[in-house]
Amino acid sequence: HIDAGKTTTTERILFYTGRTHRMGTVDEGTTVTDWMAQERERGITITAASITCYWRGHQINIIDTPGHIDFTAEVQRSLRVLDGGVVVFDAVNGVEPQSETVWRQADRYQVPRICFVNKMDRVGADFVRTVGMIRERLHANPIAIQWPVGVEADFRGVVDLLEMKAILWVDDLGKEPVVTEIPEEVLEEAQEAREIILERIIETDDALMMRYLEGEEIPAEALRRALRQATLEGKATPVLCGSALRNKGVQPLLDAIVDYLPSPVDIPPITGINPYTQREEVRPPDEDAPLAALVFKIVTDPYVGRLAYFRVYSGRVKAGSMVLNSTKGKKERVGRVLRMFADRREDIQEVYAGDIGATLGLKNTFTGETLCSPQAPIILESITFPEPVISVAIEPKTSADQDKLSDALRRLAEEDPTFQVRIDENTGQTIISGMGELHLEVLVDRMRREFGVRCNVGRPRVAYRETITRSVRAEGRFVRQTGGRGQYGHVWLELEPLPPGSGFVFENRIVGGVIPKEFIPAVEKGIQEAMESGVLAGYPLVDLKAALVDGSYHEVDSSEMAFKVAASMALKEGAQKAGPVLLEPVMKVEVVVPEAYTGDVVGDLNARRAQIERIEPRAGGLQAIDALVPLAEMFGYATDLRSMTRGRGTFTMEFDHYEPVERDVAERILRGERL
Repeated sequence: HIDAGKTTTTERILFYTGRTHRMGTVDEGTTVTDWMAQERERGITITAASITCYWRGHQINIIDTPGHIDFTAEVQRSLRVLDGGVVVFDAVNGVEPQSETVWRQADRYQVPRICFVNKMDRVGADFVRTVGMIRERLHANPIAIQWPVGVEADFRGVVDLLEMKAILWVDDLGKEPVVTEIPEEVLEEAQEAREIILERIIETDDALMMRYLEGEEIPAEALRRALRQATLEGKATPVLCGSALRNKGVQPLLDAIVDYLPSPVDIPPITGINPYTQREEVRPPDEDAPLAALVFKIVTDPYVGRLAYFRVYSGRVKAGSMVLNSTKGKKERVGRVLRMFADRREDIQEVYAGDIGATLGLKNTFTGETLCSPQAPIILESITFPEPVISVAIEPKTSADQDKLSDALRRLAEEDPTFQVRIDENTGQTIISGMGELHLEVLVDRMRREFGVRCNVGRPRVAYRETITRSVRAEGRFVRQTGGRGQYGHVWLELEPLPPGSGFVFENRIVGGVIPKEFIPAVEKGIQEAMESGVLAGYPLVDLKAALVDGSYHEVDSSEMAFKVAASMALKEGAQKAGPVLLEPVMKVEVVVPEAYTGDVVGDLNARRAQIERIEPRAGGLQAIDALVPLAEMFGYATDLRSMTRGRGTFTMEFDHYEPVERDVAERILRGERL
């Protein structure tokens, strides 16, 4: 989550592993992984930075990811290529809304993880409550392998519950943790906590269970092995605590990364599809196997050009070698191969299975595409990204900026899959779409700084959608008889609504060849093109199934073009009869305000058509209000909230789902009024 301390924790890890010789801080803008100018000014992470360090003879590749939901693409792509994750929580706020989102994404990619409860030195820090929230809100099985020594300002170390030893940090730099006996004041709590986690770990391993029931004392090494296995299988999540800013708790976190998170050999071999046979194939994490790698990020570097980050799953990538981009079926030459340290880089000769690297010189390769050996082609599962929910019109200030603008937009869209650029057919404006106001603001700022483009930006607009509410049958006839060859296409479609989020489904129910096979793809294409602008207000049509049921053709005059036009006519006519409705993006919002302002804030949210889901107390006399609010009502909310709460309220917002707009609101939108 935003401000849980991910970047600060990464910074400490780099210091203790000997990668850096001075600790940077987010507030001073001196951290290694937040290297962009915008990141340093705003004190937030925008782009996921990859960095390599070594601990106890193991190489650890770390990717520091953003917490803001606007940059969710960075988290998605990082989870897809990682073997394990460290989830950082704030000990005061516990599990926050975006932590839930990222946790669900990690579940989807089956990433084993450990939790680090950070900021134990802050007023209101509560380790037990945070562990409880991890269990209740994330439906996880957290196992606290540490217990804090001292709370808030007195926090000075942790108890290792497996070894039953205390680890205390006495000097400010925290370089030499002292291992001692457990202090008296926490001994009893630590013993109780150990009993609980002992049972939790033993439950995951039948052999240990037998030994435990026979009254045998289980050694710490056996507990660690069992906990590692449970973590790899996703049955348990070890929880540690500390305060990264105060340099406490970072070395045991590094030990836990080595002890409990998987090495590339621990994860199952990756499966993919052979593009020629369409059969599933397996690639083991072995450097002598054929190459299979996934490109997970493209970065445009002003000095060296286009940099592609990749994760090697099997085989090795050598500098200067030829590889096949199996997604596109094109061969590419790998130029230099680099190991990245955020924005610094060093040349290496090759990258082996399990490692992350970057390369220069790939011309046609984009995020989510597979690089493999030309002799053993395979396509790995790609990375899915959410659809953008907010758009603004953008135009260059002078004609000199025009060419630079299109180049800048193309490069930024290559880097960021959640950033989309299109030309509005009706107005001819260039429309850019992204995940939120902050996302678009940062991109426009980057255009100015990195590409020297000066541009004017319009007011934000909501990405509405349209859908149908009932099933209909519709006909499309496109017949042109002129001198010479004419045009003839004739189709009957059956349209039916699908559940939200289903997308578009096409079904061919033609029997007896009333429309020849070669024209069927043209019909599907015609329908998809017509869906790009709907019948109510020209917004894209979604969540419908179109079945091609009947039609006719002409021996001479029929062509793909004619059927494409006929299909789009049928869709337009059908959609108008099928009860079209407007859909709007609804956001999940959490507002945290002092108790005195709760009434005002809830009243204001209700005026914004919000559904209040729950209000619960937080430490320090605060109230957290969870609500679902249409995005159209949330523009400029940050300013309004500040004025209502005298600057003391904060909020986070993320996309939740699309839902139909109420009729009176829809009429106002269709008339083009500002909400």
